[in-house]
Amino acid sequence: MGKIVILCVDDEKIILNSIKTQLKEQYGNLLLYETAESAVEAMEIIEEIMTDLSVNLIIISDWLMPVIKGDEFLINVHKKYPKTLKILLSGQVDLESIEKTKREANLFKYISKPWAKTELFSCIDSGMLLT
Repeated sequence: MGKIVILCVDDEKIILNSIKTQLKEQYGNLLLYETAESAVEAMEIIEEIMTDLSVNLIIISDWLMPVIKGDEFLINVHKKYPKTLKILLSGQVDLESIEKTKREANLFKYISKPWAKTELFSCIDSGMLLT
């Protein structure tokens, strides 16, 4: 298994910091952690990360973000990097967007905010088995 990078994408810095802290407490140095405050910033990070062919990328993305919503972002990522594991984490998403993301981006899991750490960790653990 190669390196696993978790990229958290949310326009709210407090959410990014919270998720990153929880992930570091759970996984320590086993994983690498990146954050982005927009889909555009996230795509730049992904392009850089994916130059290393040994990387397995897990994306945890919010849905309601300015400019590009999470479903569009994950669909765009999937077109270029289909093996990326994609998790949608949002408190404000409609069922249609979740279904669209499942169909068009092979969405692994939807988790609603506020999230339970155990659900998030369980999702990541099962996702790592697929990477």
